[in-house]
Formats: sequence, structure tokens, C-alpha cells
Amino acid sequence: MTATVPSVAELRRRLDAGEITVVEVVRGCLDAIADREEQLQAWVHLDAELVLERARVLDALPPERRGPLHGVPVGVKDIVDTADQPTGHGSPIYTGNEPDADAVAVARLRAAGAVVVGKTVTTEFALFQPGPTRNPHGISRTPGGSSSGSAAAVAAGQVPLAIGTQTAGSIVRPASFCGVFGAKPTFGAVPLDGVKLCSPSLDTVGLLGSDVDGIAVGLGVMADDPERFRPVDLGERPRIGFVRTPWWHEVERGERGRIETAVEALAGDLDVVEVELPAEFAGLVDAQQVVMGVEVLDALAFEIEHHGSRLSARLRAYLDDARRMRDEFDQAVALRESCRRQLDAAFGELDVWLAPSVLGEAPDAATTGDPLLCRPWTLLGTPTVAVPGLRGGDGLPLGLQTIARPGDDGRALGAARLVSERLAAGERSQGR
Repeated sequence: MTATVPSVAELRRRLDAGEITVVEVVRGCLDAIADREEQLQAWVHLDAELVLERARVLDALPPERRGPLHGVPVGVKDIVDTADQPTGHGSPIYTGNEPDADAVAVARLRAAGAVVVGKTVTTEFALFQPGPTRNPHGISRTPGGSSSGSAAAVAAGQVPLAIGTQTAGSIVRPASFCGVFGAKPTFGAVPLDGVKLCSPSLDTVGLLGSDVDGIAVGLGVMADDPERFRPVDLGERPRIGFVRTPWWHEVERGERGRIETAVEALAGDLDVVEVELPAEFAGLVDAQQVVMGVEVLDALAFEIEHHGSRLSARLRAYLDDARRMRDEFDQAVALRESCRRQLDAAFGELDVWLAPSVLGEAPDAATTGDPLLCRPWTLLGTPTVAVPGLRGGDGLPLGLQTIARPGDDGRALGAARLVSERLAAGERSQGR
């Protein structure tokens, strides 16, 4: 049987009880990676001796100096700086690049006792050129992108937490394809210092993980305001709005039926109502593409000017399209601000919205999948959490996401945990 690493809570329980050492945790993590790395290719850099040395240092700490993530192995997406491991941004331009310091998010994880195991594969500059990583649920399928390696590593049980970033759908989409939790917090909640920027008004640092509570602890450590990430107990009948979104027709026909069936089952225990978004929200996907495209052009200006021939053909084509969007930028920003002002009224008395997160199961590995259903929430800056527990027609993970008001991350996390538990119970009752 393939080795897997336990959840954050289980690791901390066993470490606190003295049942296991950090060195043993790390060796188990490295064994789990070795079991499937040749097949999955989730990691771009690993240094086993460096990681074991960090584990020895942590084992020598007295209990009173142990942080909330003491001994927890974490993967770091390879656009996020690490002072002791190279950061390549998924591009040959930065092969061997050695940052002088950790990104703020990484430094805070280390200060809390986390063990940075290595760097996980990202797509080129966190955009759309697929890397080598494969989906643990089907190796011919994509794990999604751009947080490809982070999603695959968590789904394969190699680490319980991994940093991801999202500009369109790069946390929620791979989490959905790989059947794990993925939290994109409220925009700006986690500092971007030390992260290779793609689109400064969209880029968001978050986490993929095997359980909500572990993600909540990790986000609380990385963020400026840790209290907002405590999962909210929504009680017996939380108020959930099912949002098909204006793009419902893009979801694969068979998967639409499975999502509807799952939502109907949820409505048997929870207070679920259908929600129609304000008409203006229908323009959010196009607006997100414009904002992202124009900002990517500016963020990659140096690489375009000095290393243009080393960019992939897919990225060069994307940049060509983006150049034609500049005249639409101000209008796209104005729409974003208008829709943000409507959010509170649109939520009304609901705790969260529940919406599809992907158009179907993971497609083949020639693409990272379509981020369509994640784009509007990224543009609006809302906290969103990928909810595992549902499967599609081929038995692969099929995603939903919880969405909350900006700043209400704990509610999005609490709802994701509750919905995932109910979905998993429904899948078990059907023998899947």
C-alpha cells in the first residue's frame, strides 16, 4: 500500500504525545514522494538532507517553543521564493535562480514550525503552459493548474498542505480536479512579498490541503489577520445559496445532473435555496480576462523584452491576445467595482454561496482545464474554497466551491467542511 502523510491535526496529536518525531514524519513524507514521484512528477526541487536537518532542529525544541505547525511538511509552489531552495517560476529563464530571502508566507510558515519539503511544479509563470505533473486519480489526466504540483502532492498524500496561488482559477481548479480542499482567501489577506507577480490586482496566495482545519491553521499563520480563518460553525441548518451562475450551460451535461442531484440531497438536511446573480455579474468572466491579460503584460515586461524567445509558444500567443485588450481595461475595472458594491445585497441573509468550480472531470494532460467558473470570484476578491466529495461520470473528482463575502473566510471554510462531509456521505451511500 502506498505510504501517505496524515492530516495536520493527526500529525500534531502524535507529535505532541511523543508517539513520533519530526524526523520520522519527514522520512514518511519523503517515502510517500518516492512511491509515486516518477509517475506524478509533482516536485521540481527536493533536498532530503536539508529537510531532515530542519526536522532534527525541530525535534530538539522544548514543547513550549513549538509553533502551531510544528513538524508539519509543506510544499511550496515554485513561484514563491525560498532562500534555501531554487525558485524557477516554471520557466527556463529562471533555472537555478536562488532568492536571497523567503517569501513572507514561507517565512511565517517556518516560524510556526512547518517543514518546507520542497518546491512543487507550477505552470510557466503560473499561467497556462502545462508542466509535467499528472493527476493522482488518473495519470493521463491533468491535475489542473497553475498550482499543479501542490494539488497532486496533497492528493497523493505526500504532504498535508501546499502553497498555491490563484489569478484565475489556479487553486480551486486543481483542488477540484484532484479531489482535495483548496482555499483562495480574500484578496490581500496573505502578503504577496516574495511571490512572482502575474496580475497584482488578482494574485492571491492560498493553500491546498487534505482537511479544512489544517488549511485554516496554515492560512492563519501566513495572513496578517489570523482570526478571520477560524472555520465558522454554521449550526444544523446553515443558509446556503446554490448559484448555477450565468455559465451553467458550459458545464458538461452529465455533470450538471450530478451536481443537481448532490445539491438536492444537501437540501434535505441544510437550508439550500437557488440564487440568481445580479444581471451585471454576467460580464465578470470577460472583465477578469481583460484585467488579467493587461496586468500580465506589465508583470512580464522584463521577460518579454529580454527573454522573449524563451517563452513558450502558448504564452506568446496569450500575450498577443492580451495586447488587444488594453482599451478595455478601464471598463473591466469599473465593472468589477460595480459588482463588488452589489455583493452584500446579493448575499442577503445567506451564509455562503455554493457553485460549480469546474466544467467537468479533469481533462487530459495537454491542458490544465478551463478556469471559467473561478474567474468571477477571483476578480471580485471573495474567499472561495474548493469542496471535495463529489465524483463525475468516470469516477474522478468533480468540484464545487463555497463563496463568501470578502473578509468572511471562516464562513467559507466552515461551509466547505460541512458540505464536503455531506457529499462524501452521499457518495458512500451510493457505493462509490
